[in-house]
Amino acid sequence: LAGGIILGVALWLRHDSQTTNILYLQLGDKQAPNTFYVGIYILIAVGAVMMFVGFLGCYGAIQESQCLLGTFFTCLVILFACEVAAGIWGFVNKDQIAKDVKQFYDQAFQQAITVESETNNAKAVVKTFHETLDCCGPSSSVGVISPLWREKLCPKDSIQKNVSEFSNCHKKIDELFSGKLYLIGIAAIVVAVIMIFEMILSMVLCCGIRNSSVY
Repeated sequence: LAGGIILGVALWLRHDSQTTNILYLQLGDKQAPNTFYVGIYILIAVGAVMMFVGFLGCYGAIQESQCLLGTFFTCLVILFACEVAAGIWGFVNKDQIAKDVKQFYDQAFQQAITVESETNNAKAVVKTFHETLDCCGPSSSVGVISPLWREKLCPKDSIQKNVSEFSNCHKKIDELFSGKLYLIGIAAIVVAVIMIFEMILSMVLCCGIRNSSVY
């Protein structure tokens, strides 16, 4: 059940409309940074393997097989080690993910407000960011200095609003990925706690079966 829940959460994050709209963008020959999906794929793999290993442990307990329970314990140790490694990787890269996406947005924005936008899809990329995140420009100050591009690139609602009332896209990008990574972190902690209990209980059961077989 835990594996199924983790798999479901991971698939939901993988196909979330906001992240897919942004991370599938392509600016000329440059693809949007998709480092975020590395953590998602790890969660998907862990959830799928957990479901399989769960059946293995359940069958081993029913059959009272020390071999199956030992294999179950070994698989849990490997999964736990992988999850710890993924957690460390995520903690180290949590700020870098949003930073890379903001740099990609800034590059597209600079091209969209210059002549370069006529030779690539920079305007389409920027519009997708603005519409998906409901934001306008990399910062509020830009909107005051250059009001003309707002009519071409920003959502229609932003044109009728005061610039200070409309969030800048850097802030929205930070909020989007911090929220998603926070959810991934909670899922990882829950899985880790469940795995610890599973390892303890599987060893207790395995030792109990071995001791009972003596008599």
